[in-house]
Parts: sequence; structure tokens; C-alpha cells
Amino acid sequence: MARRSSSSSPFPSLPGVAWQPGLPVHGSPTWVIVVGDDSGLPAAAKEAGERLGVDLDRLLEVQQETGFSASAGAVAAYPLLAGEVTEIVLVGAGDGSPKDLRHAGAAIARFGRGKDELTTVVAEGIDDAALQAFAEGVVLGSFSYTLKTVDPGKPAVGKVTLTDGTADARQPAVDRGIVVGRTGWLARQLAITPSNEKDPAWMAARATEVAAATGLEVTVWDEKQLAEEGFGGILAVGQGSTRPPRFIRLDYVPAGATKKTPYVVLVGKGITYDTGGLSLKPREGMVSMKRDMTGGGSVIATMSALRELGANVRVTGLVCSAENMPSGSSYRPDDVIRHYGGRTTEVKNTDAEGRLVMADGLAYAVKELKPDVLVDVATLTGAIKVSLGAMLYGGMFATDDALADNLADAGRISGEEVWRMPLPPEYEDLIATPIADSVNSSKGPGSITAALFLKAFAGDIPWAHLDLSSIAESPADRFEYSVGATGAGARLLTTWLAGEQPTAGIG
Repeated sequence: MARRSSSSSPFPSLPGVAWQPGLPVHGSPTWVIVVGDDSGLPAAAKEAGERLGVDLDRLLEVQQETGFSASAGAVAAYPLLAGEVTEIVLVGAGDGSPKDLRHAGAAIARFGRGKDELTTVVAEGIDDAALQAFAEGVVLGSFSYTLKTVDPGKPAVGKVTLTDGTADARQPAVDRGIVVGRTGWLARQLAITPSNEKDPAWMAARATEVAAATGLEVTVWDEKQLAEEGFGGILAVGQGSTRPPRFIRLDYVPAGATKKTPYVVLVGKGITYDTGGLSLKPREGMVSMKRDMTGGGSVIATMSALRELGANVRVTGLVCSAENMPSGSSYRPDDVIRHYGGRTTEVKNTDAEGRLVMADGLAYAVKELKPDVLVDVATLTGAIKVSLGAMLYGGMFATDDALADNLADAGRISGEEVWRMPLPPEYEDLIATPIADSVNSSKGPGSITAALFLKAFAGDIPWAHLDLSSIAESPADRFEYSVGATGAGARLLTTWLAGEQPTAGIG
């Protein structure tokens, strides 16, 4: 049954980001000047410097002499001893690309922690894509999460006012950046929440709150309904826990949609904690497993933005949520699972659980929803880190070249880049077994065989699988990420679905 929540907003309290046509008559005590590698001071900054009585050309020259390079995210602060403005801050914008401006925005937000307001001067003529990325960076760089009761740290900056000194009205690009940045924030918030607070029912409650706030339809299957309808993968993974699994569906239909409106289904892995089950992880392997629901969290966060951004595509988001725990009721190696729709899997490793729950979601999408495009997203394998390293690229597997190209483009625009990996049919023998339709784990290439396992559940629908374990966690505050969970996937999927033609050329 569809359910709606009357609770408070599920969205975080973000810093205000506003566009100011012309230079403010009265700015904040801190003025931020965004400086490019080659462009030097923005034209508006020179006027601002004259108004403030500061030789900004000389200030930039001095800072460069002491090592300031204007690379993206570099910061140099200069205190003033008199006047309403007490501080000038130079922030590097690199080559002025959206990527570098996103990093600059995040650096400004981090610098501004604990401050009420920053007046920020950017270069005249930056396009809407770069301005949007800048606003995204401000939002993303403001992220923090702590449960400390003593010295919890400085709060995020209250407001960042942007201007290039012209009379142009640029707030729409800024607003779009705020919404896209908010999806990344929300996905991080979901992923970083400790698992003693977060279980499958908690995930369903958060999805229900998002639906109520954004005009989505939501349906939640509990363990009884899952058993009645044959979701064998989700049930098997969740049966070792005292906190039962959930299957969550969110539906977005744009205004004016017709039968010809493209239809996309997203499937997210929602493992709220992963011990490995009876194939128990070592202690070190369990650390950070609270974020093993990043795929499901990114689906919820993506769905939250579609109406506000006016996405012209129908979208269903499916979250397959369970907690993988060892107990007397756990599923075992050598068990055979019957998934939604009837396909069977022989279990060889209970720590290869994400593909088991997502197989149910994919099978449900194919049988019941029949979308034009099917995309799943997960922190699925550690092997993808071996292939791609950490923090720069996620893995992408796809059966359709246009879909792969569209997702790769969205990754470059959003800053969550993905690298296409092969799907060689020669490896399918590695997941074959005489006992069932396939095995869930093999001795072959881990990320590739995992993708091939999921591919079998996608049918003939154009399909992509995003394995984002390699970009799901940041070791420190760097780029637009804060230390810890990154919420990987939300900005990529939002950028793709809110584009002009997200399904162009597919099929």
C-alpha cells in the first residue's frame, strides 16, 4: 500500500546560496575573491577592492609570492585592521571549469564554517553550468555529521552571496546547483548514519518522508508481503537479523506525462549493515559497512530532486534493503535461493549478498514494470577498487552503448565519474553450476562476474550497473567530499535524469 508521512522535512538545513546582481552596497565582514589560474582578478574584484580601500592586485601578488597558486580549492586569508570588512579571502578556481569551480565552492564552504555570511566575487562571464557547479560545491562542502555532545565543531556557513558585479539575474543556475548538491548531502546523511539507528524499516521511513515532501508515491513491502510475493533474495539475506528486510518503491511521474514519456527504473542496494553473514568478514572488513546501503540511499536522494528539477521522464526507484547478520536463522553457503520471478541461485558466499537482493529488484522491474531503461547502483565489490583505485572513478557495466555514453557524460558533469568495464560472455562459465541457474560468487574476476550475475536478471531491457565501491568513501576532506561516506551516485543519477534527453539513443 502507498503510504505518506506527516513528519518534518527530510532535507537538511543547508546554507543559503544567493545571487546578487551588482556589487552589494554593504557586504559581509568577509569578502571572498575567486581567482583563476590565468585570468587573475575578476573585474568586479577590482571595483570591490577600490570600495574596500584594498589594493587587491598587490595582495594577490604577495600571496602568490608566498605560494598561493590559484589552483582549484586553494585558500589564502588576509585580515584587515579597519572598516566594516575585516577579512579578504582569495580562493583558487583553477581553469574555471565546472569541476574546478565545484572544488572552489567546497573550499569556500569549509573556510566559512562558523561564519554568518560570505560575500563572494566570481569572474564575469562564467556560464550557467559552472555557476551551478559552484553552488553545488558550496552545499557539498558544508556537509558535516557528528553525534558529539562536547565541542561538536563549527556549524556550516549561514549564507554565501555570489556576484560578478553585473546586473545579470543568475539565481536559477544557483538554485539548480543547490538542489543537485542537496541530493549528494542527503545520500551522505543516509550513508553515514550509524547502523544502530539505521535498519531496513528506518530506510523505508526516510523514503516515505521524502515522498511526502516531494509529491512521490511510495510503497513498502514488509517481510510478510515479501514472502507472499516470492522475493527470495531479499528474504534470504535478511533472515539472520532480528530487524527484518524491506522492499521500497518510489514513483515519479512528470506533469503532462503520456504513454510515450520515457520510463526509467533505478534499483539500489540497501544493505544497512553487512557482517558478511556466516561467511563472516574480518573485523577490519566490517568497518564502514554502515554505508553498504549507499546505492539505495542515492536512489532515494535522486528521487527527491526530480520534481523540483522538472525531469521529463517517468522514474521508479526501487530499494532492496536488508541487514546481513550471522545467527542460527542465517542463510548458508550451499543454500539455493528462488528469486522473484523464479530464477534460482546457489549460494557460495553469504558475503556476496548485495547481488542477491538486487536480483529481486531487477526481476521485479522486468516482470511488473517493463521500463525502457534499467539502471542499478550499489557498493557491490571490493574488486572494483583494485581495478580503478579509490576516489576518482566508479565502475560502470552496460548492455547499451548510448546508455553507457549518457551515464558517462552525466558523471563528468556531476563530478561523479564512471569508467566503463567489460562484460565478456566468456566469463559466464565462472558463475555456472549444475545445481541452480547461477552461483552468487566465483573464483573469477569479482566485479565482472558480479555484473554478469545481475545482467541475467535484466532481460532484454537496456541496462547499466554502477559499482561505486571505489568512490563511496573519502579518507579526508578533499575536493567536494567530506571525510567519510560520499553518497556516491546521487548527483550522477540526478544529473542524468534531469538532463534534456536522458534516454536519447538508447535501445
